[in-house]
Amino acid sequence: MGLFADAKSIAQRDPAARNVWEVIFLYPGFKALRDHRIAAFFHRHRMLFLARWISQCSSRRTGIEIHPGATIGKGLFIDHGNGIVIGETAVIGDNCTIYHQVTLGGTGVKKKCKRHPTIGNNVLLGAGAKLLGPITVGDDSMIGSGSVGLDDVPPNSTVTGVKARVIKNDGERVAPSLTLEHARVIDPIAREISELRGEIEKLKEQLEEKEEDCRTGAGK
Repeated sequence: MGLFADAKSIAQRDPAARNVWEVIFLYPGFKALRDHRIAAFFHRHRMLFLARWISQCSSRRTGIEIHPGATIGKGLFIDHGNGIVIGETAVIGDNCTIYHQVTLGGTGVKKKCKRHPTIGNNVLLGAGAKLLGPITVGDDSMIGSGSVGLDDVPPNSTVTGVKARVIKNDGERVAPSLTLEHARVIDPIAREISELRGEIEKLKEQLEEKEEDCRTGAGK
């Protein structure tokens, strides 16, 4: 799958895109992907300074920083893209969607080791999501906007929050990176508060029943 196919995939998934040529000439996400392919070529051939120079020039032009050592699959859709950072050992699968301000960051200072996330196929990363360390995000998952992911995410899951937690597993099987329904995310804190309120109401009912039994027994 070449760059033209990537541009065609973006045009099909972005309702704002009128045609493929608009994507090729105007979309910063596509330009960053094109530049990364070039930088990655030089990186593979150990021309490391030139690879980093290309990636940094691209970062200044597009606002999207992708290390030339990162591995990116086919059909990546970077929507808007400003502020995105993708680290050296990050791996992104096929047909993923990444919104602005997303970070695939590393942890630790050791060299020549896996320090950045691995993203599966058909994954959607919402705006402002931060995934840190050598974690794995399973296929067909969605990371909610503003989430901070520090743990592995199983396939077909939706996670959100700081720190991010799984709030839906094996839900809709349609790839979230294609449907782009990233606003439909449950608030895990609100859900837990609601569950706690339910438990409190049950305990109050049980306590009232016991008090009533005590009064009835005393009356006898």
